[in-house]
Amino acid sequence: MDVEVYDVIIIGSGPAGLTAGIYTSRANLKTLLIAGEKWGGQLMLTTLVENFPGFPEGIQGPDLMANMRSQAERFGVEVVEKNAMNVDFTNRPYRTDTTDGTYMGKAIIIATGAEFNWLNLPNEQKLIGRGVSSCATCDAAFFKGKKVVVVGGGDAAMEEALVLARHATEIIVVHRRGEFRASKIMQDRIFANPKIKVIWNAEVKDVLGEEKVTGVRIRNNESGITEDVKTDGLFVAIGHSPATKIFENKVNLGNKGYAQREGEKYRTMSNVPGVFVSGDVHDYTYRQAVTAAGYGCEAALDAERWLTEDVGKNSQTIVIQ
Repeated sequence: MDVEVYDVIIIGSGPAGLTAGIYTSRANLKTLLIAGEKWGGQLMLTTLVENFPGFPEGIQGPDLMANMRSQAERFGVEVVEKNAMNVDFTNRPYRTDTTDGTYMGKAIIIATGAEFNWLNLPNEQKLIGRGVSSCATCDAAFFKGKKVVVVGGGDAAMEEALVLARHATEIIVVHRRGEFRASKIMQDRIFANPKIKVIWNAEVKDVLGEEKVTGVRIRNNESGITEDVKTDGLFVAIGHSPATKIFENKVNLGNKGYAQREGEKYRTMSNVPGVFVSGDVHDYTYRQAVTAAGYGCEAALDAERWLTEDVGKNSQTIVIQ
């Protein structure tokens, strides 16, 4: 079969991937962006974004991503809303298999971001969608007039609680430590909201209910006492893990599974020549939309230089046997 070879294939469609696409396409590189069936990354599950430059009044997360995608497509990025299932970096051009066929690229930019972490409770997975959620933006409206529990202590947990406070009558934030790690402005908003209460130094050990959530089992880490608390919902906001499963044994991953940037001349390059890394898939320190976009810019510029200096930038058609 005839398969067109793209100059650049970007895997991932969050701020890093879409920014990379804007830069590569403007550099006249034929670019394919494999967006995933749920495109847009974590910002698609966020409400008001107040810290992305250029929006003094803030912007809704999905609107920001739609703007980025429109900008990338305007410059010629081809977007495929399918999931990447496998990659082969052993021969050039590199191969990416998706749920919608196979694509070949001279250079690859890995921008798959990170995924929500779960608590791994005995009943958690069976009750997802039945009161257990990781996305208040998606599900808060279902809890109007109800009581919910949020687990976590970072900005994500604060955001979940604040979104839920617009609908639920009571929100309990459970945190395993005695202080939040969230930014001060987010903490101030939590403490100022009369609907939100905090249980410190405690962990949720299980979620209760058969057909839907009816409560959670909470253990106090200081006293060891376990208590069942009635609730209609459990929202988990305890961080993320890098979405690097399909890259295992394909590029070097760190001990936490984050893709490694190991280039010298091209700083964003992985250990595989022509395979670049950008965004939350490698960044476990900052994890902000604006830093992800910056990393996407870096990877795109490195890919452009590498293609110009190494393999050229003219698209071609090859036959895969």
